[in-house]
Amino acid sequence: MHIRLLVVGDRQPSWVDDAFNIYTSRYPREWKFRLDVIPAIRRNKNDKSRQAMEAEGKLILAKLNSTDQAVLLDERGKQLTSKSLVSKFTDWQSDGRDLCFIIGGPDGVSDAIKQRVGMLWALSQLTLPHGMARVLLAEQLYRAWSIQAGHPYHRE
Repeated sequence: MHIRLLVVGDRQPSWVDDAFNIYTSRYPREWKFRLDVIPAIRRNKNDKSRQAMEAEGKLILAKLNSTDQAVLLDERGKQLTSKSLVSKFTDWQSDGRDLCFIIGGPDGVSDAIKQRVGMLWALSQLTLPHGMARVLLAEQLYRAWSIQAGHPYHRE
């Protein structure tokens, strides 16, 4: 299974890249993990339109394969414990399709993206900065793998 993280927003502080790389470097090789970054569409200071979000949505859809299992990170999504994530992850692996996690732009994602994904997953009910969500996702995927593999990283 290939796992991909598709994110909107290209500029992150160095600590985000450092922390993200620490966790993703621990992933098993068979995941063939990849990060795809879509630059955020520039917005005017007072632009409240959906125009940028719709444009980003088209870019996201263009990067998704028709067979990808797509999971959107959204604070209104389903919350999982680490153990329930392992169960969900096992289901995703059993499905045999590639897995793509999506973090949308600063205003969220278009309705077309919400309709395309198989799951909305909330890392927290809090609204997280995109960089923090990126790092938290990387850590939780590593934790799920470590629980599956019987690695001592996760402690009860």
